[in-house]
Amino acid sequence: MARDPYDVIGVARSASADEIKRAFRKKAKALHPDANPNDAKAQDRFAELNNAYELLSDAEKKRQFDRGEIDAEGKPRFAGFEGFGGGRPRGGPGAGAGPNAETIFESFSFGPDGFRRSGGKAGPGGQPGGPPPMDDFFDILSGMTGRAGGRGRSPFEPDMGPPPAGEDVTLTIKVPFLDAARGATQRIVLPSGETLDLKIPAGTRDGHRMRLRGKGKPGSLGRPTGDAYVVIAVEPHPSFKAEGKDIRLDLPIALDEAILGGKVRAPTLDGEVELTLPAMTSSGKTFRLRGKGLAGEGEPGDLYVTVRIVLPEASADLEGFARVLRERRKGSPRDGA
Repeated sequence: MARDPYDVIGVARSASADEIKRAFRKKAKALHPDANPNDAKAQDRFAELNNAYELLSDAEKKRQFDRGEIDAEGKPRFAGFEGFGGGRPRGGPGAGAGPNAETIFESFSFGPDGFRRSGGKAGPGGQPGGPPPMDDFFDILSGMTGRAGGRGRSPFEPDMGPPPAGEDVTLTIKVPFLDAARGATQRIVLPSGETLDLKIPAGTRDGHRMRLRGKGKPGSLGRPTGDAYVVIAVEPHPSFKAEGKDIRLDLPIALDEAILGGKVRAPTLDGEVELTLPAMTSSGKTFRLRGKGLAGEGEPGDLYVTVRIVLPEASADLEGFARVLRERRKGSPRDGA
């Protein structure tokens, strides 16, 4: 006799459908034959667990079992039933269990030679019936367990598991450099057609991935929806260039500023600041502004400002000055290079 399905799965009779499902999945992983290759009885325990879940996962069968109308194998319990007598089962609460419930016991019976069909082609010795074909046997099981459509899955067939969850989706959006550096909100349209405002954190870098839970494709048969992944493509800036958390900037300066030195204004992410140039600053010299780079984990990066001397339009005075310099210059800046 089959054990109580509640005991097999390990739940109380008051357990909800979700609790039963969770307990079944947990136990199925532990009892699966593949996980117990050296246990000869693992297949039997796994089959027993599948049969118990098949009964309790069917709401109608579960109600019939709880009312005592069917047993742990899903078979009807008839009042006054005395065996396979060849007659129709007596009326009772289980009389309507399964599509073949009223014909199962009329069509087959136990005799001296075993399991026989009550009618149809004669068997050995002129006796009616004979052992039923295998397909008919599974039809019997289908009727007794309430399965429609003939042969169902054998309890010894592998469990294919739950239906798959929804697929993840990926989309790429372009974000202006300053929006990514300072932080901003940008409206996006998901592949599903849904529109939402995406918050872009300050210091977001090119290639950063953001996960939107439950915004992917829906799952089948109630399974969870997939996620959406947003890839950030930071657009280039005409002046700033990111290198990790640091930023580099080329700053044009005039020839007189390079020669005489002085204060020049330089742009940063937070606005302009004054940069002090020493006299005789060469083109290509780099100044470091601490903490003026990109935000992120830990300390922010730095801003590296490289000055580039821009010559003015041609003038007689400047050309004369250059000739004097050439006459007085000793050596070349390329000496030793």
